[in-house]
Formats: sequence, structure tokens, C-alpha cells
Amino acid sequence: MESIKKRIANANSLLSPKAVPIEGGLGREHPEPEDETRFPFQRDRDRIIHTQAFRRLKGKTQVFVSGEGDHYRTRMTHTMEVTQLSRDIARTLSLNEDLAECIALTHDLGHSPFAHMGEEALDAWMKKHGSRFEHNDQSLRVVTILEEHSHQYLGLNLNREVLDGLKKHASQRSPNDAAPSLEAQLTNIADAIAYNAHDCDDGLRAKLFTLDDLKAMPLIQSAHERCARRGTSLRGALIHLLVSDLYATSNTTTIQFSSGTQKALDDLQAFLHKHMYSHPRVRDANRQGQKIITTLCERFLADPPPKVLAIQERTGCGLPEAVKDYIAGMTDAFATAQVENLLQI
Repeated sequence: MESIKKRIANANSLLSPKAVPIEGGLGREHPEPEDETRFPFQRDRDRIIHTQAFRRLKGKTQVFVSGEGDHYRTRMTHTMEVTQLSRDIARTLSLNEDLAECIALTHDLGHSPFAHMGEEALDAWMKKHGSRFEHNDQSLRVVTILEEHSHQYLGLNLNREVLDGLKKHASQRSPNDAAPSLEAQLTNIADAIAYNAHDCDDGLRAKLFTLDDLKAMPLIQSAHERCARRGTSLRGALIHLLVSDLYATSNTTTIQFSSGTQKALDDLQAFLHKHMYSHPRVRDANRQGQKIITTLCERFLADPPPKVLAIQERTGCGLPEAVKDYIAGMTDAFATAQVENLLQI
């Protein structure tokens, strides 16, 4: 078998000059010996997928409350779709596939139960205690503090390029931060491609809108014409159009859509917000989730369970932060069961 150094050199020879090298360059907060067979970001990937936070994604709402239907996306299936897209885009653009995969796998680890309305509930509660909740910040907290790889330090000790990739929103970056890597940029866009495409799919399945409603938008009309010619899915055709535009428009410093495609995607997102995310059927179910989260926050602050106290002791955070960490990590079903148990007391 070739040495790890030779394999890394061979892999680097295939990368674009602007790609993050296979071995990275920023290192880990806590230095550790390199692996004999795996590349550095492959080790990070393995640490991520073996976390409890990653496994719990299967029980967290994407749009529809978990358990409403077997075929609607959950946070887990969404994450896998983003990961697949990220790797494909990175490979085509000769960027670091392993790094893109790691960022994609971590990007939703901090999401609360009950979708974005659950996030709103946790944020509102934390603001009462002088803080806030934002799922990207929480994803970073999960991998740097809450999950454990070694008893010698908190977190997974991932390479800094992965952590930087989680800071994808401008609000999270200070003016002194370097621009996001191309791998971080493409993963952020892969996230948008994935959820717009699969939310069209799920919305049609749930009969929240019709194909004719969607086809009123030129982007969807073009995707429908392609899938009709090829006998394939609307979701796949839409992804093809978006990714093809991305390849044609991106350059060595920026991963981006053309202005026309970005406008078309913005229009699609506005449509989905109006007809899907704000649909009474969706909001009513997730509004119940908001009540569950608020109830748990108040009860656990007044009478913290052992797991909350354990988080507080291990991380040194305040009690509201520990309550938030515990509840944000719950699946929809577990949070619901916790409230039911409290009501029976």
C-alpha cells in the first residue's frame, strides 16, 4: 500500500489551486498524531457521523413534523442530500470533496426539534435570559463543546477548516475573518439547492400546491420540460438546472449562481414560504411544537433534570444555556414524550 504522504500528494495533484489542500492547513485546536490510512478530513467525517447529535437528525422535523409520513424529508435525509450534492459539486470543480462532505454533515447538527418554529421558540426564550439561539451557532457549539471525542478536551477537535465552514452567515463572521473557502461556499449553496428541490417534492406529495402552481415560475417550467423529455423527476431536473448554472458562473474565488438564476431561486423560495412553510397544516403542527419547547424550557429551568446539570457542570455554562443545549438536541418525539411525562406528574 502506498504511504499516506504519497496518497495525499497524488490527491492534491488533482485539486484546483484555490482548493483547500487534502491535508488542510489550519490544523486542530488540540494537536494529535495523524492517521496512518485516512486523510485528515476523512477522520473528521468519521467523528461527525458517530455522534449522538448526528443520529438524532433522523427524528427532527425538516418541514413536516417527524412521523407524519414515512417519505417526507427529515433533518437526516436533508443532510444526506446536501452531502451528496456537495461532494458532486466539489468533484466537478476540483475542490476538496472530504472537506465539503464534513461541512455538509455538520451544517444542521444544531437544529432544534419542530423545524424553524422550534428554533424561533428557543430563540425567544433565550432572549429573555440575555442570549439567543441560532442553529448555525448551535451546530458549531455541538462539535466544539457538546459532543465528545476524547476525555482530554471538549468537542470533536475537528480541523479548523470544518469549523470555519460552519460560520457561513455574514452575521457570524467578524470583519477580520478570512473569506469562506470555496468548499464552504459550495456547501452553503448545495444546502439551498437541496431544500428548494426536495421541498417542491414534499409539497406536491402533501398536496399543499399543484404542479401547475409551480409551473407558473419559469425556472420550474424549464425543469418540467426537461423531466418530461427525459422521463425523470422534477426534483432531479431542477437540481440539474441549478447546478449547471453554478458551474457556468462560478470562478476561482466565488461559488455563485448567475443573477437570473439567483432571482428565479429567490422567487421559488418566496413561493414555498407562502404556500408551504406558512401553510396552516404545517404551522399548526409546528406551533404545537413551539408550546412543547417553551414548556420544557420553563420547567427545566425551575427544576433541572440530571442531564441538564451534567451539561452545565461539564461545559461550565449557565443554567439557561444548559437547558437550551439539552432541548435543542431532542428529537420531536422525545420532546413530546417529555412534556407528556411532565403533565402526568
